[in-house]
Amino acid sequence: MFHNPLSIGSYRCGQGLPLLFIAGPCVMETESLVYSVADTLAELAAKSKLQIVFKSSFDKANRTSVNSFRGPGLDEGLRWLDNVKQRTGLPVTTDVHEPQQAAAVAQVCEILQIPAFLARQTDLVEAIATAAGSRGRVVNAKKPQFLAPEDMVHVARKCAAFGCPDVLLTDRGTMFGYGRLINDFRCVPVMQEFGTPVCFDATHSVQMPGGSTTGGNRKLVPFLARAAVSCGADAVFMETHPDPDKALSDGPNQVFLAEAPRLMRQLQQLRDQFISFAAETD
Repeated sequence: MFHNPLSIGSYRCGQGLPLLFIAGPCVMETESLVYSVADTLAELAAKSKLQIVFKSSFDKANRTSVNSFRGPGLDEGLRWLDNVKQRTGLPVTTDVHEPQQAAAVAQVCEILQIPAFLARQTDLVEAIATAAGSRGRVVNAKKPQFLAPEDMVHVARKCAAFGCPDVLLTDRGTMFGYGRLINDFRCVPVMQEFGTPVCFDATHSVQMPGGSTTGGNRKLVPFLARAAVSCGADAVFMETHPDPDKALSDGPNQVFLAEAPRLMRQLQQLRDQFISFAAETD
């Protein structure tokens, strides 16, 4: 029913393959920031032979406060992402919040992301899957914080039914109480059983929701990311920023851009070890 491995530009993501990294600033703050981060990630991808997809949001439509920065909007954001592709050669992705945005995003992005809060919205899933399927794109469906991993099979099946068998499922933590996300690493093998590659969102998993802005602890990102890769995650989602403490969205959770290369290389080494171990136990 699903394609595995996935083809994303020149990359391949799935069982027995190198990690796919999805990285970039949470929100598109300025055009110069987008290009600067993308250039750095492209240099890293080339130098270290890493599979990196550039990610940033043109609209943070689910901000807690009405006064929070949301981004440049659809048209300007897609122009910036298209420029990133032209200047770096990196595949790009962004999240889609409304059905009418899907077709335009699919023209530019190799991966269309369904936000976790919206993954149960059938009309949105249909629009994204239809647009992605018509252009050979991939849908990245994030597991809602309130959903068991077993229930993500229904989201994946909707995508396939609406014309896109190229599905990546992402765990970003589960809410069991107020203000805390917990990672159950059984999510990785459970969702892989559906036949899709599975991604782990290392930065949103350290969020601490509550108050006028979401808090978090970026120091925990490496621990969770290493655990997820050791459990077989095929991809890692990691938002990164040159100066996260001054970021306009999710600053406490984002990894310092200068620290990302070391962590990514370490995670790829763990992936290589996992593949070797899996081959020995088959």
